[in-house]
Amino acid sequence: MVLAGVGAQGAALQAPDYYVQETWSREPYYARRQPEPEPFSPPLPAGTPDGEREPRPPEPRPPKKATKPKKAPKRDKLAQETPPPGKNSNRKGVRTKSSEKAANDDHSVPVARVDVREGCPPLGLETLKITDFQLHASTSKRYGLGAHRGRLNIQAGINENDFYDGAWCAGRNDLHQWIEVDARRLTKFTGVITQGRNSLWLSDWVTSYKVMVSNDSHTWVTVKNGSGDMIFEGNSEKEIPVLNELPVPMVARYIRINPRSWFDNGSICMRMEILGCPLPDPNNYYHRRNEMTTTDDLDFKHHNYKEMRQLMKVVNEMCPNITRIYNIGKSHQGLKLYAVEISDHPGEHEVGEPEFHYIAGAHGNEVLGRELSLLLMQFLCQEYLAHNARIVRLVEETRIHILPSLNPDGYEKAYEGGSELGGWSLGRWTHDGIDINNNFPDLNTLLWEAEDRKNIARKVPNHYIAIPEWFLSENATVAVETRAVIAWMEKIPFVLGGNLQGGELVVAYPYDMVRSLWKTQEPSPTPDDHVFRWLAYSYASTHRLMTDARRRVCHTEDFQKEDGTVNGASWHTVAGSLNDFSYLHTNCFELSIYVGCDKYPHESELPEEWENNRESLIVFMEQVHRGIKGVVRDFHGKGIPNAIISVEGVNHDIRTASDGDYWRLLNPGEYVVTAKAEGFTSSTENCMVGYDMGATRCDFTLSKTNLARIREIMEKFGKQPISLPARRLKLRGRQRRQRG
Repeated sequence: MVLAGVGAQGAALQAPDYYVQETWSREPYYARRQPEPEPFSPPLPAGTPDGEREPRPPEPRPPKKATKPKKAPKRDKLAQETPPPGKNSNRKGVRTKSSEKAANDDHSVPVARVDVREGCPPLGLETLKITDFQLHASTSKRYGLGAHRGRLNIQAGINENDFYDGAWCAGRNDLHQWIEVDARRLTKFTGVITQGRNSLWLSDWVTSYKVMVSNDSHTWVTVKNGSGDMIFEGNSEKEIPVLNELPVPMVARYIRINPRSWFDNGSICMRMEILGCPLPDPNNYYHRRNEMTTTDDLDFKHHNYKEMRQLMKVVNEMCPNITRIYNIGKSHQGLKLYAVEISDHPGEHEVGEPEFHYIAGAHGNEVLGRELSLLLMQFLCQEYLAHNARIVRLVEETRIHILPSLNPDGYEKAYEGGSELGGWSLGRWTHDGIDINNNFPDLNTLLWEAEDRKNIARKVPNHYIAIPEWFLSENATVAVETRAVIAWMEKIPFVLGGNLQGGELVVAYPYDMVRSLWKTQEPSPTPDDHVFRWLAYSYASTHRLMTDARRRVCHTEDFQKEDGTVNGASWHTVAGSLNDFSYLHTNCFELSIYVGCDKYPHESELPEEWENNRESLIVFMEQVHRGIKGVVRDFHGKGIPNAIISVEGVNHDIRTASDGDYWRLLNPGEYVVTAKAEGFTSSTENCMVGYDMGATRCDFTLSKTNLARIREIMEKFGKQPISLPARRLKLRGRQRRQRG
């Protein structure tokens, strides 16, 4: 239903694909001639006297289950058709669709016949593209339940306090309450998605509502169903999102939701997202200035398991000399856990070349990290072929591994739900209900208990802590995906890694577990805290939004005081995290990178999210070349595996790989470094780490101890070292035999 006058209506009818061109074309909309919409002036229904009561609205229509997903549009069709919401109309939540025929019976307002199947993406309440200043409400219970909290999937704080609660809640429970969105430009509204209040203690949700639109926020037109106002069916519980599509698209600047009924024992509370296509306005400098485009020719879409494998194959065929596809195991459902290696000599570890990895999709519904990793492998291949000096150097000096989907079973569930109707947790866990991110052995407790027993000889080292036997048993509650990652990390000498997650915008570094008993939040630094802080800041500071002081918090936490970084335990404690396990069991320094407030953004958001994260993804990989590196050899020049590298003043050691090479991440400064190995005398060197990119070379040559040398000589000639007491007994026995 077009509410912008006859002129705008005619323009829309003449160019039905006009809005789609605006959404997908890389050409700025202000470079093309566009019709100007006329001011909004909605007429009243014919014959309706002022003050006449509204007709009784019909009963709300029952919701329908989500249909099966349609295939995503091909790349060459992106300029002609807008993708439906969330992949994207494949939804796991509840979906209702109003009758177009019923709406067409209302002839009081001019109607533009636009195909509802076009669909429109979300305006951005969940992704924060819609600012707090664009959300308004009739009343609210308190500030923490104001209109700015009425965003789809927003999470409440632990205490649900006055500042961060889990929905907009009206100050009164009556039919005059509303929440509205100011799109700040004419927008073709096509649908509304609603949720109840996120709360551990309360049950509040709206069961039905009206939808109204306006161009000046004073004169409102209600969506009709025949001759009466249309009542949309809302939620039946507080977490599963419900989609209602408008009978026909409506063009306006403002959209308002007016609750008509709510849960009997609750209050008027809701979270929501609006589906709509912004119309072009070449005269509006504000929108031109804030546009985000990308020049990278990449596959910006959501990929299911089959499409992900195909994309990997395409990248491998484009760059066969620097890529290799392999798998590290299988999921619970038997899907292979594919990884792509990017290196100048794929398939082999080169002495002196550090190993790096990105892991994504440990939580299957945190899809943005998965798509960013797929975009990254495409980007590295393309830029390498284009002879980008920075990328060529990175590929030739680093062995990069990208594992885009650690939990493919969970992702397939989230993919069926789509980007808006999956809710906050659909697909998060593995098929057997395990959270991979904290399914690793708790080595922190073993280390800290050993440190606290000061009077007992130390049995637990400060690195390479062994996995407890109970964890290795078949009866342990350990996901097969977790076991596959552990085996992968034990096989490859990773130096640095990042696991991409979603739902926040921050970089978390270990420890992730608090040391004090009975505490849920407490700073818990590692001996390498300064290094971890730098690694986290290297990603956050190059991200377009993480360190932006003007940025609104995603849910409840404001990470700006630490420039978009946080110690994991000071945020919330987690036992058995991937970060802590990597640090205490391997040489790898692992961080959790939360790449966006929206776990599963709409496809139309992927180009902007790529621009937000592209530089950060590359800069973080480059940090693997900070610190010192070298080879520990014996006097014959042979590398010594499993040698221990200790840095004075840092109570955490690392070990050499099978060829004797090592990498130790350190911040700039001068360090006293010692290399030691069983059977060899230790060696100490002063190693200087500079500010320029590139690790400082610091090699060691160890000589064997006297005892080790004697043993080597005896073994070489097939003899054993002489044992004098045994020799005396042997001689006495011989003498007795001779006397007898």
